[in-house]
Amino acid sequence: MEENFTRKESLAKKYGLTANDFEQIKAHGVALDKLEGELLLFQSGIPKIYLERPATIGDGIVKLTREEFEKQASFFDQKKSNLKLKKFVPASGAASRMFKFLNEFLIEFDHENETINAYINRKKDKNLPTFLAGIEKFPFYEEVKSKIKQVHPNYYSLESHEKSYHFIKLMLAHDYFDFANKPKAVLDFHKYNDHIATPVEEHLNECAFYASSNLESHLHFTVSENHEDLFKKVIDKVKEKVEAKSKTKLNVSYSYQDKSTDTIAVHPNNQPFRNEEGLLVFRPGGHGALINNLNDLEADVIFIKNIDNVIQNHIEEITLYKKGLAGILLELQEEVFQILNAIDRKEVKEENMAVIIAFMKQKLNIDVLDDFYKYTLENKIDFIKNKLNRPIRVCGMVKNEGEPGGGPFWVRSFKGNVSLQIVESSQVDTHDSEQGTILAKATHFNPVDLVCATKNYKGQRFDLTHFVDHSTGFIVHKNNRGKDIKGYELPGLWNGAMAKWITVFVEVPLVTFNPVKTVNDLLKPAHQPQYEN
Repeated sequence: MEENFTRKESLAKKYGLTANDFEQIKAHGVALDKLEGELLLFQSGIPKIYLERPATIGDGIVKLTREEFEKQASFFDQKKSNLKLKKFVPASGAASRMFKFLNEFLIEFDHENETINAYINRKKDKNLPTFLAGIEKFPFYEEVKSKIKQVHPNYYSLESHEKSYHFIKLMLAHDYFDFANKPKAVLDFHKYNDHIATPVEEHLNECAFYASSNLESHLHFTVSENHEDLFKKVIDKVKEKVEAKSKTKLNVSYSYQDKSTDTIAVHPNNQPFRNEEGLLVFRPGGHGALINNLNDLEADVIFIKNIDNVIQNHIEEITLYKKGLAGILLELQEEVFQILNAIDRKEVKEENMAVIIAFMKQKLNIDVLDDFYKYTLENKIDFIKNKLNRPIRVCGMVKNEGEPGGGPFWVRSFKGNVSLQIVESSQVDTHDSEQGTILAKATHFNPVDLVCATKNYKGQRFDLTHFVDHSTGFIVHKNNRGKDIKGYELPGLWNGAMAKWITVFVEVPLVTFNPVKTVNDLLKPAHQPQYEN
């Protein structure tokens, strides 16, 4: 209590916080020590990650043949009846970026004085022509067109560019379809012979294929509170159909990003930012906050995949590689548990060290410093137990095709330890030519294709918050109603939030990675119905 009072005094003096501010902070559920830490980070800055080298095939990334993947998938199938499986899908974001170029068109197009072609030439817009050329292939085309004919009875007499303008305007209008403000999860993504599917439905379908045991499957979405009803509406509509087709009972659960993980915004001078009402401004802490949601899940194996990475075709291929990653996870976990149980039974002797250390280095990518060999047997065992008694993740990696996002690297900590990490380019000092060169040499890309084990060898859940590297967050520059602000985002869910996990990277084929970052991605073959099932 006294420490809290002292902290309040310090914050009030340093940042001008008032009694009302502290009431607001308390109501938001934000701890004062967390707030103080964030304010200090804005002043000191966040140190950049030091890249040792890119992870490549044979040096941090495992490459398997199709037959080896089939063997691992079969191993997973043999083991899964004794396991509770769950799929975890971050899905709280709105689709604003997906329709960004269309929103810009509506704002900047001079409807009265120019044609769409003139706008395209003036703006050198490459996205809009693609959208218009493929407009009839979008799964929502017929529904939007039907509504336009009601709103504009003279639709068929309009010029072609007028039709296109009204189509875009209606699909983004708040009082009609409002696509950009809805979560991607509930938008029409795929057109089949007899229905149109959303990402929610596709994830349900995938769940039944690879994340089910004993004819039961569990799917967890993280959602924003104001969108939960939209998810439930879709689930109510399609769940029974998917269950009947897959003969699998589907259990769906939801959680929100905890408001207590929100972070304070500051002016460029690092003083707390206030809105027009004089209140402090808090921002969501990014997907790294979801480590708390993941921490609450009860499961033996958890599959993690982004909401927009779904596919209309090749579900059997996706299933093979997902199960293959899970088989690798279970095989490694068995070996880890054997060692930890042997330690508890006091069966690990000096003569066992070479085999154990070789396994840790070669299979788990655990860095063992030369000093280890000078330790006493007791200290060696303590080291091994500390390194092995951790959550495990096996991460699929695809060949780098120039997609924006993170990649796999060997990273050196300030203590000198080297570990495998998924790194975003913003975490790297690209002004350092050596670091920039290493970043550019990345051969693979992180598609967010993870299979995780979050229980220890005694069957107890790890507290995942103990394995976060808090020094790997992000300072971001944003705009709030025309004013520049700085925000802090927590270490990313698969970046710093899992930095201290046992990490294994495995190459998976590009067919497993089909994200929809812009609406035009829905025109790609993976999202078109030429292989309808």
